[in-house]
Amino acid sequence: MGMNRSVVAVPARLQSSRLPNKVLAEIGGQPMIQRVLERCREARGVEAVVLCTDSEELRHLAEGWGFPVLMTSADCSSGSERIASVADELMALGWAAGKPMPGQTAVINVQGDQPFIDPLVIEAMVAEFQRRDPVPAVVTPVYRLKPDTVHNPNVVKTLLAHDGRALYFSRSAIPHVRDVDPADWPQHTTYWGHVGMYGFRGDVLAAWDQLPASPLEDLERLEQLRLIEAGHTIATFEVTGTSLSVDTAEQLEQARAMAG
Repeated sequence: MGMNRSVVAVPARLQSSRLPNKVLAEIGGQPMIQRVLERCREARGVEAVVLCTDSEELRHLAEGWGFPVLMTSADCSSGSERIASVADELMALGWAAGKPMPGQTAVINVQGDQPFIDPLVIEAMVAEFQRRDPVPAVVTPVYRLKPDTVHNPNVVKTLLAHDGRALYFSRSAIPHVRDVDPADWPQHTTYWGHVGMYGFRGDVLAAWDQLPASPLEDLERLEQLRLIEAGHTIATFEVTGTSLSVDTAEQLEQARAMAG
């Protein structure tokens, strides 16, 4: 019993703590958020690409580019919480005809600050949901880390079980290789980086506000730890290359250079 419908939700706000108005920063002649939405629209097998925002300015722009918009509260603490707050409406967009079936709807969360998101990664995520039985609660992409990024706290690491389940996410290098110099750890195991993109089974997303508070999420500042602490299984699949997220002025310059 695989997934029947997939919808992409792009949460975005203007009040970014580190780089205000970043989603409107111009990259390659387009506002970043427009690039993200249009790349998502290139993915096949997706019923709709929806902007979820608390900003009237962003709503006006996105509708002008031809994207549906769902308005959310301004006090969402994470992108997942933002899309979860409109989960029912998102699923209704995924099922243009007939009653939405949350357990058979995948809601794919693509962050508004990933201007180089690859539509093929979205298609691969749709395929993961369709081929897995039972359908996982959450699916997320991972990639092999280069040795020089293993100890960088800005790069989120994923600790994988042998079957590809995510056991933990951290800004620290995990696993710890005992009795080995940390610089040499990558010679002993594969370190996995996390692409900040999630596919949620609709019923899991709709129950987001019932997840217990997560002390680990608060410590690491990683929203996916709330799911792990609540006992949800997060399945992963490997992609090549990371998708640059723009959080700092330096990364914005990097993105502009990449866009040429």
